[in-house]
Amino acid sequence: MDIPLIAGTVSTVVFAISNLPMLRKAMRTRDVSSYSLSSIGMINAANVVYSVYVFSLPPGPVWALHTFYLVSCAIMLVLCLAQRRVRLRGAALADAHGEPPGAGVSRRGRRGRGADRSRGAPAWWVGLRPGRAAR
Repeated sequence: MDIPLIAGTVSTVVFAISNLPMLRKAMRTRDVSSYSLSSIGMINAANVVYSVYVFSLPPGPVWALHTFYLVSCAIMLVLCLAQRRVRLRGAALADAHGEPPGAGVSRRGRRGRGADRSRGAPAWWVGLRPGRAAR
């Protein structure tokens, strides 16, 4: 093996391993609300176009790395679309039943005011937030 091939193989393994925690968490929790759908969509589109270049090269580590990126970004896109579909379906059901927006929707994972006061937040978290008195 020559030095460039060894470097390519090592970097491919490191890049792939560095993405595994993100993918594992996304697959386990199915919560990708912190990811932008437009960003994930553009990444997938760019990956498809870049594939034309990568797969014109001789087989090597870059093929493995790019295939990993194609698959992992596609998984993130599918999860993001599925989460959005569920959220929209829930909003449509709430609207059909005359409930106010957000009624019956879990506040877990939402950011901003009141996010830490959801039913799932432990009491110690609410009491220990900076700038708030303990209850």
